[in-house]
Amino acid sequence: MKLLASALLGCMISLAACNSGSSTSSNTDSAAAGDTTTSAGSTDGFKLGVQMWTFRLFTFTEALDKVDSAGIKYIEAFWGQKLGGDMKGEFGAGMDADTKAKLKKHLQDKGIQIVAMGVIVPDGKAEWIKAFDLAKEFGLSYITSEPIKTQWDLVDSLAGAYGIKVAIHDHPNNAKEHHMHPYGAPDSVLEAAQGHPNIGACADIGHWARNGIDPVEALKKLEGHVFGVHLKDIVKFGDDRAADTVVSKGAIDLPAVFAELKRQNFNGMLSIEHESNWEHSLPDVIFTKQYFDEQVAKLK
Repeated sequence: MKLLASALLGCMISLAACNSGSSTSSNTDSAAAGDTTTSAGSTDGFKLGVQMWTFRLFTFTEALDKVDSAGIKYIEAFWGQKLGGDMKGEFGAGMDADTKAKLKKHLQDKGIQIVAMGVIVPDGKAEWIKAFDLAKEFGLSYITSEPIKTQWDLVDSLAGAYGIKVAIHDHPNNAKEHHMHPYGAPDSVLEAAQGHPNIGACADIGHWARNGIDPVEALKKLEGHVFGVHLKDIVKFGDDRAADTVVSKGAIDLPAVFAELKRQNFNGMLSIEHESNWEHSLPDVIFTKQYFDEQVAKLK
């Protein structure tokens, strides 16, 4: 998704995650050559969730109802979403104790768990601590971020102390504005992960595809460092402005993505992030769940 400046906390910037897209002849060629990825590994650790940015036009409460109606039990929250219902304010470290208690109760009643939150870019140690405190309170597995490079040591240390991973979100480059994103390719995430066991990847396969990177090859390169995935499809490979589309209708070879994650014994959440049809996207999310279930069943 696209960077979103949010006025949540002092200097925290909330970013929105993005869509996935890849599908190149190399995937087809490898399958034809007898690729055995579908027969190895396990899908037992897969969790299907929703990145709440998908429902950014709605309150957290309204979005949670949509997630529930889709039959999905995991979410990735984003900072700055209005809470709604009987809760004031927005999701983030600024929530008071009463609001957090109400939110926990609401999640419990729905049987839905927040597994991750992001994308955030704290500006220093104090903001990172607030983020980790919130993540710990809600029992999160990881924080999706695009951390400032000079903070890698700090982030890894805090992540280790809290027992909560930090997953670096890859972002598309902007050729029109001549902006090359620092985490636009898997090599940059590998650099951050080197010597930092608590830093890994939130693999936004759509952004990789927009950057002209084959998502399957990127996942292979990041093997052992993939903490989460942003699940989506895009209309055109190699176009940094390519729009989202319904999964299986675009440029990404999603069966190959699922097969590679299985081979790696991926044990995390694939967050549906659908940045299209904003006002009426629930049917698209339901379709994505059905497609995901069908494809994963084929890998069993």
